[in-house]
Amino acid sequence: MQRLRSHRRIAPVCVALGVISVCSGSAFGQAVTRAQVEARLPALEALAQLVIDAGDVPGLAIAVVHGDETLFLKGFGRREIGKPDLVGPETVFQVASLSKPVTSTVVAALVGEGVVGWDSRVADLDPGFRLHEPYPASQVTVRDFLNHRSGLPGSAGDDLEGIGYGRDDILRRLRLVPPSSSFRAGYAYSNFGFTEGAVAAARPTGKPWDVVAQEKLFGPLGMTSTSTRHDDFLTRADRAALHVRRDGVWTAGTERDPDAQAPAGGVSSNVRDLARWVRLEIGNGLFEGTQRVAGAALAQTHVPLTARGTNPVTGGASFYGLGWNIEYGRHGLVWGHAGAFSVGAQTLVSIHPEARLGIVLLTNAFPSGVPEGLADSFADLVFDGRIRKDWLKDWGDAYTSLFGPGAAANRAVYGQPPANASASLPLAAYTGRYANAYVGNAEVAEIDGRLTLTVGPGGARTYPLRHFDRDLFLCFPDAEAPDNPSAIRFAVGSGGKADAVTLDALNANGLGTLDRASE
Repeated sequence: MQRLRSHRRIAPVCVALGVISVCSGSAFGQAVTRAQVEARLPALEALAQLVIDAGDVPGLAIAVVHGDETLFLKGFGRREIGKPDLVGPETVFQVASLSKPVTSTVVAALVGEGVVGWDSRVADLDPGFRLHEPYPASQVTVRDFLNHRSGLPGSAGDDLEGIGYGRDDILRRLRLVPPSSSFRAGYAYSNFGFTEGAVAAARPTGKPWDVVAQEKLFGPLGMTSTSTRHDDFLTRADRAALHVRRDGVWTAGTERDPDAQAPAGGVSSNVRDLARWVRLEIGNGLFEGTQRVAGAALAQTHVPLTARGTNPVTGGASFYGLGWNIEYGRHGLVWGHAGAFSVGAQTLVSIHPEARLGIVLLTNAFPSGVPEGLADSFADLVFDGRIRKDWLKDWGDAYTSLFGPGAAANRAVYGQPPANASASLPLAAYTGRYANAYVGNAEVAEIDGRLTLTVGPGGARTYPLRHFDRDLFLCFPDAEAPDNPSAIRFAVGSGGKADAVTLDALNANGLGTLDRASE
């Protein structure tokens, strides 16, 4: 994916607003006043407008919270490129993995009520759930899953979601996935491990996750535009479309239904609602004078349990708690979490608890450095009175380097067939039904002289195949990068027909080889 950026600098705008060198040193670990925060809001607003004017994202919404007050709510840009509807504070975005800290707050509410404990075993809460190895399966807890330390590989289940499986089918198949590390010995960011932890925590209520989230958090806080159901998002008239770069131009049109992983990535909301939640977090469960979530339970979500090294851009020491990144950086302690859908969303929450300062940024495009770049710039303004570096550029470069090389490498390998490529066997040698316990059924068929691959429940996804070399074909399953090839490798037996097929897109954990089914 090509990323186009302007090379505008931040400093001239800040000079014009008179915010350079207001104070000589950082207010490291210190409280800040409401007046200090409010004095920096014009600069934040100007930076946000610069981002929109430069085309870095089509639309953006921001909330700033200090203590139990929301000081700033504003939208910028357009909900969908090419259409007149503007982003405002009420515009609902898909927040992707910003859902995780929201979910941890819901679970904290259950813990505070004694419904479940952070160290409750999932085997007791959800007896039908299994991991690959018996000991982790019997001992894994809610805390383990929300901290990503179960040993489950990070990509487990994401591939099944991509071909149309629902939550129950995916969680049941996790027992087939070999661990990527010993139990509690490694960190692997897992959407479906996190989802299982939340769903298991809600089971004692006898209610589905979406109802529990509404009853324990969204309803009590008046978050009237927030939901974990994709259908609810689609009913919002004021909602943001997803955008990706295609041929250098922001383009809308791809949809993302994250219901299968709703606790990990399925929340939709606006900055007005999320500001209310940030006020609850800053108040350790206290909201508008009422203790909505038990402070001791909520405080556990912010404990740094697993080291993650250093932040690749800021250099701060980084840890993971329960649905929260916890970092120690140039302005002291920060609780935060980013969210992203590769098909067109990028979001961030960042809280400086010692200063009782929080910011939420929602965008309708991917990739960009906008949420993190604006958050780091605003933190510098509040604590130092000046922006120390071009955080927007640095974060933009970071996202480009993180998410660009994989697709580029695939295109380099499979862009052109080798000069001495061998012809395929007659296509009938590859056609037929294939299956394994993880992926389920697949069918390779010949249609109008070309092969197609159909996978997923009820044949949910069908991909045309392009021949590359002898028994190797290509498909293009990535909606965000439709020119990104993925290999389909047939293993031909002694009888001249394929005995098995390996689907690279589903083989991250070695479970992408399907054997030919008996006729």
